[in-house]
Amino acid sequence: MLCALIMAGGKGSRFWPLSTEEKPKQFLKLTGEDTMIQMSVKRLENLIPIERIFIVTGTRYVDLVKEQLPTLPHRNIIMEPVGKNTAPCIALSAFHINKIYEDATIAVLPSDHLIQDEENFLEVLNSADEFVSENSEAIVTIGMKPDRPEVGYGYINYSHMNCTINGCEIRYVKKFVEKPDLQRAEEYLKDGRYLWNGGMFIWKAANILRLTRQHLANTFDVLSKIAATSEEDYSRVLEEKYNDVDNISVDFGIMEKVEDIYVIPSDFGWDDVGSWESVERYREKDSDNNVCMGNVRNFDCSNNIIISNGKPIVIAGLADIFVVENEDMIFVGNKDEIDNIKELKSRIT
Repeated sequence: MLCALIMAGGKGSRFWPLSTEEKPKQFLKLTGEDTMIQMSVKRLENLIPIERIFIVTGTRYVDLVKEQLPTLPHRNIIMEPVGKNTAPCIALSAFHINKIYEDATIAVLPSDHLIQDEENFLEVLNSADEFVSENSEAIVTIGMKPDRPEVGYGYINYSHMNCTINGCEIRYVKKFVEKPDLQRAEEYLKDGRYLWNGGMFIWKAANILRLTRQHLANTFDVLSKIAATSEEDYSRVLEEKYNDVDNISVDFGIMEKVEDIYVIPSDFGWDDVGSWESVERYREKDSDNNVCMGNVRNFDCSNNIIISNGKPIVIAGLADIFVVENEDMIFVGNKDEIDNIKELKSRIT
């Protein structure tokens, strides 16, 4: 029984001031007419019905999830009282899903990534599900074939092939690699056995709980007590006890400690939409290479990024700038400095 778990608790600080703590990037329309989380759910519904799609998010974002995904059952929203990194929220979700669907396989997916070839993506997910169904203690991750020496992504180094399912190669993972410098990234590209790590995992719910118990015993004990709580007391106990879990990523807490890990090398037009540059890559541009979102007019302008969140913005005779408007401010700068927004935020707020 394949289920999807979409992680939607991030704050998206690199897209400030459009993305805020009250409405982070997964709830914004960055690359199309739907928000990132709406796009994530829509692409999955061709393989997984909505009743088997789950969202784990911060308590403060539950209303946004309900607003943007009105057909999602309420039981499928898993609330995290405080962010404690990915290992606890995944285990919390595995306990929850396992109660509803016995022997569930879970595809853990980000809520804010772009995938252009959705049919290919679903074929990869389906093949991963088949492999895990036959190998219940295996973990499958999805790695993207790199086309440039990218320093903003982690990498997966793979070795020989285990098998092929529906045309998808299942290869052994040799190691996970942190974000490299440019020289190392160029070496990875030339080597040909390194893939971009998209942070997607497919595993049995029972298996990730077993591994959590083995490698993060404290987290497992805390979450076991929460999971055993009656329905009427669950919210209170979750609020009281969740802060006691370990603050650790699933990569460091589990993935680096286990061996039964496999990767499917993939090429379905993936981007993590982690910077304004990635938005510029995929948004439609006018004849002068301007990206204009919202209530915007421009005259004799070129190569700009102009985003209105409601107020009309008019620019004239400008090039290579960005203008981002939200409810609190209008932020204007040289486009060469747009990737430094996160650092500028700390000096303003």
